[in-house]
Amino acid sequence: MLIGSYDSSLVALSLCVAILASYTALDLAGRIASAQGAARVLWIGGGAVAMGIGIWSMHFVGMLAFSLPIPLGYDLTITLLSLAIAMLASGFALWLVSQSELPVWHIALGSLAMGAGIGAMHYIGMAAMRMQPGIDYDPLLFALSLLIAVAASGAALLIAFRLRRHTPYVRLARAGAAVIMGFAIVGMHYTGMAAASFPEGSLCGAAFSGLDSRWLASLVIVTTFAVLAIALLTSILDARLEARTELLNSSLAKANEELTQLALHDSLTKLPNRLLLEDRIGQSILKVQRNGGYFALLFMDLDGFKPVNDAFGHHVGDLLLVAVAQRLRAHLRAHDSLARIGGDEFVLLAELRHPDDAAKVASHVVGLLGQAFDIDGHELRVSTSVGITLYPGDGIDQQELLINADAAMYHAKSLGKNGYSFFESSMNTNARQQLQLLHDLRVALERREFRLHYQPKFASESGHMLGAEALLRWQHPEQGLLAPIHFIGLAEKTGLIIPIGEWVLDEACRQMRVWYEQGHEDWRVAVNLSALQFCHGELVENVRQTLSRHELPANCLTLEITESTAMHDVGASQEILERLVEMGVDISIDDFGTGYSSLLYLKRLPANELKIDRGFVRDLEHDGDDVAIVSAIVALGQALNLRIVAEGVETPEQQAFLTQLGCDSLQGYLLGHPLPAEHLPTGEGAVSRVSCD
Repeated sequence: MLIGSYDSSLVALSLCVAILASYTALDLAGRIASAQGAARVLWIGGGAVAMGIGIWSMHFVGMLAFSLPIPLGYDLTITLLSLAIAMLASGFALWLVSQSELPVWHIALGSLAMGAGIGAMHYIGMAAMRMQPGIDYDPLLFALSLLIAVAASGAALLIAFRLRRHTPYVRLARAGAAVIMGFAIVGMHYTGMAAASFPEGSLCGAAFSGLDSRWLASLVIVTTFAVLAIALLTSILDARLEARTELLNSSLAKANEELTQLALHDSLTKLPNRLLLEDRIGQSILKVQRNGGYFALLFMDLDGFKPVNDAFGHHVGDLLLVAVAQRLRAHLRAHDSLARIGGDEFVLLAELRHPDDAAKVASHVVGLLGQAFDIDGHELRVSTSVGITLYPGDGIDQQELLINADAAMYHAKSLGKNGYSFFESSMNTNARQQLQLLHDLRVALERREFRLHYQPKFASESGHMLGAEALLRWQHPEQGLLAPIHFIGLAEKTGLIIPIGEWVLDEACRQMRVWYEQGHEDWRVAVNLSALQFCHGELVENVRQTLSRHELPANCLTLEITESTAMHDVGASQEILERLVEMGVDISIDDFGTGYSSLLYLKRLPANELKIDRGFVRDLEHDGDDVAIVSAIVALGQALNLRIVAEGVETPEQQAFLTQLGCDSLQGYLLGHPLPAEHLPTGEGAVSRVSCD
């Protein structure tokens, strides 16, 4: 009997290979579990090659560690066959653990199949030596080696399945499991080697025609470590890339969620806005149509809110609105919805068992809001007027229900405020008019019914024309030419002011381009922005695109915002205005002096111009207070290096006083009425009709 011996360094190396192959297999199982489609197939295929080479290499390094007192070699064909079997067994194992579930019977069958594959790889690899006479195997040790292969395969499948997901300590767990699996694989191999005995006088038939064990050892070791290292590195890098992608996707999802939140909720009170409210009303209508029942809309408007705003400023007014929202929300039933639809207007959507229950809800709301509010050290009292519509009965859709509730609310105000009123058909005339006007507004853009008239602005000293302010008009097919006072309020309530405002900006820039090409490069066209437009997230980009579309220099455009809009949220206003100013657009603070401003806040706003409200100009000749106010505004503007514009100039005396005071430009009926662009005096050296002397 030939006595064999082992090279301890190669035995240790075979264990290292087994552990590395096991860790690579566990890591690849994690990658396969998270892959989809073609990527999953590629990972299984590549993993089968890497894992198969790893297991096969461990087997051959272990065989190379064994030596006999005769020359040894290995048949190339049989050796490659054993490698192919190792890859097939590895591919089967990786496919099995990539499934969404791994029941016990899958583990049992998988263990048998994989154990048989590993056993076949080992004993076919032994056969590659082509020993003559053949190798004798101890039946007990032979069976034990196969049993170890099956048990090790079962443990490997279970461990790989459990550790395939990414958890905080998964790599540490995989490393520990890889050590256990490595010892199991090595144990199977050396048990199989112990089962083999070589009769005295045996010869290795592949010693001279097969692969030489001396260079085979180096080739196998280098190739194996290279393949496993590449596979492991690829898996780790791919995992990092996937983790980064998941982080980006998570960030994108969070950003989308925040955008949705902003689009559907009021930024101040965090309550649903009109858009979300209308959606919920639509859902409630469908629910009632399907299951029966009732619901009510309670349209609430705060009585006395404007005096609070004027006396204490927008900051306190905002805090009061938040407190109102919190108090109402704290007393909501689970199935009710509260929304803020603008200003100091709130709407409560309440499900009812009986229509009479609406009065109880309204009475409770009036009582709640009649209690004092402690705001920023001030005890404030407001009341509320509530208009109620019921469904079914008072409207067929969201718009009609809201408009009718609005009409009922105004009826409650007319009765003395601090109460509620149900909608009645007698209120229908105004409500129907509003509904018809809303319908007409929706189609006015499509039918190109809007017009712009331009009121010229003149230099106070020279009288030369400096440009014009674009003023919106609606050529209604039945009611004729309508001024904004007849429809802007409804447009703002319904959000239609956004597309209307975009049209105004586009048309004004188009006309300014015409004047620019006529030689009026120093003119500016002024466009008013509503509060809703100013807060719209796409304002800056829309202005940029409009200027680009008409190839208009940014300094030819002045955007006018009211003082109250600019001061509502100074931080947000400053950011928006800075972006517009960086673009080159001029900013004018309109109706200055009518709101509640802090000089510190005004200094922070990147405005170019202050516009004195016509209300102060109207009585300049008769009211000493107005003279003092206008003088103070002009002095303030000059101190802040702002241009001063006075609007509403209607008499020569007003013109002379404002010019003497230092206003830079004037506009008003005395100097020029709003006219269509084609009727505006645009000739060379256009001057005001009234002398400045």
